[in-house]
Amino acid sequence: MKGKIYGVGVGPGDPELLTFKAYRVLKEADILCVPKSKTEKDSLALAVVQKAFDREFEVMELLFPMTHDKEILKQHWDHAAEQMADLAGQGKKLAFVTIGDPMFYSTYAYILERVKRNHRDIEIETVPGITAFSACSSFINEPLTEGDERLAVIPAAYGIEAIREALNNYDNVILMKVNRMYDEVAALLQEMGLADKAVYVSRCGYTDQYYTTDIGGLIGREKDYMSVLFIRKAGWKGL
Repeated sequence: MKGKIYGVGVGPGDPELLTFKAYRVLKEADILCVPKSKTEKDSLALAVVQKAFDREFEVMELLFPMTHDKEILKQHWDHAAEQMADLAGQGKKLAFVTIGDPMFYSTYAYILERVKRNHRDIEIETVPGITAFSACSSFINEPLTEGDERLAVIPAAYGIEAIREALNNYDNVILMKVNRMYDEVAALLQEMGLADKAVYVSRCGYTDQYYTTDIGGLIGREKDYMSVLFIRKAGWKGL
């Protein structure tokens, strides 16, 4: 009997933001597949699951190194997909857990592509999760867009010129994982007269979550990986 592979979004960090479906799938899963960029680094997605369940999970760690070398990445994606397909072929239910939503800038998409292409006999289902930027919007109690405003969502790692282009062409811009680029982005916002239109959110969904509109005050300070910067040209109504 064939098993099944699930891609499960566990939300931004708060276990209470798991969907009912995600909870059911995880409860029934035989194996949790946990993506990691470093062997010694704890998985954010796994930490969310462990807070939501009072049970021991069988965990299979899948290493996806932080590199821009496409060939190295493809080797790891291929290997992970084959590992998962083999276990599903043995009748196991596997849940590939990912922070946020599995279809939004997630390694899961590469696994999905390979299983669909190479193992058509294995059933695969994706369970959506709440994205970090959606949770951040609720946390600060401000809408991401209104009316005919246009929104761009990009990783800050795309580079400062890509960010400048987005700021020039869109009403609202969300910069994901802005921690490493923060000082450069803050300087750009000051140059473009948008520093007072921005809000920085850190670790949304965790007990130490916080936000600030003091963009300049954070320059030179260490930022958490879970950092998001929102720019709304029309300004914020209650911040």
